[in-house]
Amino acid sequence: MSIELESTGTFTIGDKSVHRLGFGAMSLTGPGVWGPPRDHDEAVRVLRRAVELGVDLIDTADSYGPYVSEELIREALHPYPEQLLIATKAGFVRTGPAQWVAVGRPAYLRQEVEMSLRRLGLERIDLLQLHRIDPEVPLEDQLGELKALQDEGKIGTIGLSEVSVEELERSRRVVEIVTVQNRYNLTNRVSEGVLEHCEEQGIGFIPYSPIAKGALAAPGSPVDHVAKDLGATPAQVSLAWLLARSPVTMPIPGTSTVAHLEENLAASTVELTAERMSELEKTTGVR
Repeated sequence: MSIELESTGTFTIGDKSVHRLGFGAMSLTGPGVWGPPRDHDEAVRVLRRAVELGVDLIDTADSYGPYVSEELIREALHPYPEQLLIATKAGFVRTGPAQWVAVGRPAYLRQEVEMSLRRLGLERIDLLQLHRIDPEVPLEDQLGELKALQDEGKIGTIGLSEVSVEELERSRRVVEIVTVQNRYNLTNRVSEGVLEHCEEQGIGFIPYSPIAKGALAAPGSPVDHVAKDLGATPAQVSLAWLLARSPVTMPIPGTSTVAHLEENLAASTVELTAERMSELEKTTGVR
């Protein structure tokens, strides 16, 4: 199984240029993104193998576990390779298995950034993403606090997650936004307009749930026939489509096993023609 991350191209975030196929570390936690992984040692192996294979963008969040994902990253990879960019998030609280609550109070965001720095063993977070906009707190206050932390040297660059074009542009009036992370895959293209806007503005677009939580990788999925024709897996075709969709996309497939990690990263060698791209889009439709 060939892996050629160089073929995915790069995207520059702050002072680092990263390969456009990264790793999402949410799946390293327990069921419901709650508690420790079922297999701690395998989670550590996954992170180390990802870096060995050239992954230099790892996406995590304080709420994954909570805290478990960040702690595993430090255990597995600290001291970090110079090129590695760890992107984390704050502003979305995990109160129990499969439970999420947006909390954007400035004091809380500051606390979580400080704690993420400690857990990850960093002096600066290269990319801090506001995990969700808290509707109970003025957006300007939430991003203003992150900008203050940026001015203090504790945050390198700032991103957003699950936002509309209007929210993105409103945010950009407060602070520079370098990335947007929205749910986006072949079967869920609700954020198509956001992606197009990011491309126009040179903002990175990180599509989470790139394989639709495994649905696109299942036998008989809408991409199965194309995968068979290309001698690839449905997951690889789904990721290859995201990479080909725009030069600003940076898929971050996650997994808890080394075998699945290697399968996902092999998407870097799958080439899709314009005809194949169109075929996939027509087959899957838009939801």
